[in-house]
Amino acid sequence: MNKLRGRMGEELAAAYLRRKGYEILAAGYHSRYGEIDIVAAKKGIVAFVEVKLRDNGSFAAAMEAVDRHKQEKLRRTALMWIAQNGDALQPRFDVCEVYMPARTDPAKAKISYKENAFE
Repeated sequence: MNKLRGRMGEELAAAYLRRKGYEILAAGYHSRYGEIDIVAAKKGIVAFVEVKLRDNGSFAAAMEAVDRHKQEKLRRTALMWIAQNGDALQPRFDVCEVYMPARTDPAKAKISYKENAFE
């Protein structure tokens, strides 16, 4: 069930990015270092997007789950994606927070998007 909800959060994030003019280049990209939820491009930037789905932000912001260890895994995985795709776009690391209480209509989800969430 958590995997299904997580996938729903990623789909909502991808739809959000498309509405903002991004092209989705990859979803669920895996390397030996980890996974990148979404790889998207817009205006010379390739955004490596970590999606965090939560019921609400009352305990802590979803973005806080992207700690230094997770950031390092994302950096290494992004380097693998760049090596495999030979992309000359400027890389950026973003975090997309999706807040959607369980058993709620996905159309009512709230999205908070942070560009350059970490370096």
